[in-house]
Amino acid sequence: MIPKYCFKDDEGQLWFKESLTPSVGNSLRVDELIYAEDSDLQHLILFDNETHGRVLAIDGLVQVSMSDEFIYHEMVTHVPLLAHGSAKSVLIVGGGDGGAMREIQRHPGVERIVLAEIDGDVITFSRKWLPKVSKGSFDDSRVEIKIVDGVDYMKTGDELFDLIIIDSSDPVGPSAVLFTEEFYASCHKRLAEGGILVTQSGLASVHSDVVENTSEYFSRIFKHHGFYAITVPTFSGGVMTLGFATDDESRIAPAAGVIEERFAALDIDTRYYSPAVHRGAFALPRSLEALLKR
Repeated sequence: MIPKYCFKDDEGQLWFKESLTPSVGNSLRVDELIYAEDSDLQHLILFDNETHGRVLAIDGLVQVSMSDEFIYHEMVTHVPLLAHGSAKSVLIVGGGDGGAMREIQRHPGVERIVLAEIDGDVITFSRKWLPKVSKGSFDDSRVEIKIVDGVDYMKTGDELFDLIIIDSSDPVGPSAVLFTEEFYASCHKRLAEGGILVTQSGLASVHSDVVENTSEYFSRIFKHHGFYAITVPTFSGGVMTLGFATDDESRIAPAAGVIEERFAALDIDTRYYSPAVHRGAFALPRSLEALLKR
């Protein structure tokens, strides 16, 4: 039986087919199929690919590959943490693969990390099959794992955080509610003074409406907002955008030398992130700038 989201070519080779939109897609050869099953909430498929290594897709959309996961996980964490400079509490909504937690835990000043993941099976799955992504981050004493609906958690809780990261899958299916103005307003209420919200805002070329809508929502909720861009080879569709919102202008535009000093003091090795990349990532192409609300 051919797994969901897969097909065989004329030579009988199995391929995974990702459909970003009805007219845009991408295929990856399945060199070894490891897992393909439905959880209670979504479909998980895990396979090995010669170029990208181990690949995880949820509901037909690639989420993690071992060849380049560090790009996304470094940029979704180090950018806001170094922009803030003194974050002690971090909330991750989603992030069940543990990669974002792994990078956050490299900041000794962070005292508490809450992971709010709707699907506990993703955590169990990732711990078993993707241990090189989490690298033990689930077992860190600073971590509290909550298997909850992120929307409900943000709406009903009252604990404040210095940084909130929305580490969601693409804006379809169960994750669609994490891209709404109501949800972002709930996030704003859960930020401590000077806090930062960072969101996965989709691939600019195929999700331009998400970028435009998110920018409009942010402009009504936060005093300062912007987007920064990364390119992850496994995420077909080109530039991925990450939303950045805060009420503290110094967080979104740190003074010259500040990021460099904080990164040097952190004394860690990174594979993608650097202070120069941090600042450069906020320089967007004009076609993206045209989508943003001021």
